[in-house]
Amino acid sequence: MGFVVLIVLMTTLVHYYLWRRLVRATTAPGPLRRVLTWATVVLGALIPLTLVGSHSDWGRVLVWPGFLWLAVMYYLAVFLVLLEVPRAVALAVLRRRTRVLVPVGAPEPREEGLNRRDFVARTAAAVAGAGALVTVGAGVRTALGDPVIERVGVTLPGLDPRLGGLRFAVVSDIHLGPLTGIGHTERIVRMVNGLQADVVAIVGDLVDGTVAELGPLARPLRSLESRYGSYFVIGNHEYYTANGPDEWVEELRDLGVRPLRNERVEIAHAGAVLDLAGVDDVTGSAGGRGPDFERTFGGRDPARSAVLLAHQPVQAVQAAKYGVDLQLSGHTHGGQMVPFNLIVPLQQPLVSGLGEVDGTQVYVTRGAGFWGPPVRVGAPPEITLLELRPGG
Repeated sequence: MGFVVLIVLMTTLVHYYLWRRLVRATTAPGPLRRVLTWATVVLGALIPLTLVGSHSDWGRVLVWPGFLWLAVMYYLAVFLVLLEVPRAVALAVLRRRTRVLVPVGAPEPREEGLNRRDFVARTAAAVAGAGALVTVGAGVRTALGDPVIERVGVTLPGLDPRLGGLRFAVVSDIHLGPLTGIGHTERIVRMVNGLQADVVAIVGDLVDGTVAELGPLARPLRSLESRYGSYFVIGNHEYYTANGPDEWVEELRDLGVRPLRNERVEIAHAGAVLDLAGVDDVTGSAGGRGPDFERTFGGRDPARSAVLLAHQPVQAVQAAKYGVDLQLSGHTHGGQMVPFNLIVPLQQPLVSGLGEVDGTQVYVTRGAGFWGPPVRVGAPPEITLLELRPGG
């Protein structure tokens, strides 16, 4: 309920701002303003209805228009905020020119001044509208297109040289849901298989719905190919599904993908052994079903290198205490839609790419899917081929 209230409040505030800049500032009182005002109200109501009803039969008809409007709304607000200073400067210049042109003691030409204000407001509205539509259009094409293959080498001090060249195909945030079809999964499986990796790691947020709703969309995962197997850890969105994550854990087992739930396995390669571990997402902590690092790493041989699958980058803070060499994460989507990437660091230590948290190296993939709007701006979808290299 709190989430719904927050969404309604934020949506109301943003739409009020859009109404002031796009309707009130550009139209005179009358029928046109009333029509546009009601259109703003309807579009504002569409967003919470879409978020609440996206997994219900009645709400599925809203998902495409609702999520697309959410993206357009976002970028309209972004462009209008960026235009606030130029708009204020233009109005100040026009007012100053009007005062200079009017003789001393003569009445100010109010109608001319009003038309100038209308011109500035309508120009700003047109620029914001065009910018939002172009940005969202390009973002839809990026989000629905092929993920980018990122090839990354990671040097691990202390890695057994025999493990050098071990390759991980990392994919996260596939987000099977009401806006994706089976082709989304098939494409990801095809691209992952083309990498010929030693290990496939799916690091959370696979689904946005139940097995009953999305089971058929996940079936292509049965065809994943790798030398030492495919592994999965729970993300926050698996907890958000109506039946919780357990049913997906069992479904993935049936599809030949091994879930790692606060446990580790040995990857034996070229006569050496690597510890591959996985922990549940921090979202489960409230119900006592979150990450358990002690259970995962208790009794581990510290001479072995350890790679951890953990959905959220912030989990590296705890992982570092257990001597994890490398953590593979997702969750952030790389921000998904610029400038949202500027907000991610308020919650996570890394937005995307390779970094370090308390001495543990962390690679954060941007994810292969999207959540909410089928739009990606400045953060194209990604599948990563990560190769381990021995260091000093």
